[in-house]
Amino acid sequence: MPMPTRAGALTALAAAGLALATVLSAPAAAVPRVPGFLAAKELPPRQGSTWTAGRVTAGVPEEVALDRCLGRALGGGRGTTWYRAFRTDLDTSARQVTVELSGTAAAKSQVARLDKDIRSCPVRIERADPQTEARLKDYGKLDVEEGARVYGLHTESSWGATDIRLVSVGRDGRTVTVVDWGQLGDFGDAPVKAFKKTTVTAVKKLH
Repeated sequence: MPMPTRAGALTALAAAGLALATVLSAPAAAVPRVPGFLAAKELPPRQGSTWTAGRVTAGVPEEVALDRCLGRALGGGRGTTWYRAFRTDLDTSARQVTVELSGTAAAKSQVARLDKDIRSCPVRIERADPQTEARLKDYGKLDVEEGARVYGLHTESSWGATDIRLVSVGRDGRTVTVVDWGQLGDFGDAPVKAFKKTTVTAVKKLH
């Protein structure tokens, strides 16, 4: 086998260096920019406790993927997804899930799917558990970026367990975010005005 010449070796080394530089520079351009997320202080105040925020994490948490209201839309692997969980020392908790879609058309479709699934959620809850009664309230649209909407969901079991949940869906361009808040109680315990403010902040912080 002939030995490589000095010129040939230098040419091969230069080509290898160029290839390595290309590989090293490619991931930075390919990795999606993480959207902005809510801070703990931007959640509705909880009397007697303070909010603690978890890390912003890539992916869809199992509890969201299995959720009867959000799982079908958010658990299907569409787009790039991140989430952040929030908790208090009491019974109140919250979560923000954000999805970056391929374009605005896909993002609009995602919002429509989420709205449809949330509206039909009480029926699926009651079918899955006939001992639970579920009621939904539509608290209307919010004028922020491409828009947002807030819903309230109350569930009550036959043995008296009662929970109230506020869920909002908002969009900025090709990015969709969902804020999900919950605690023990009913519609009268829901901080709707403060949650609407939280939703507006969440959508504004996306980009």
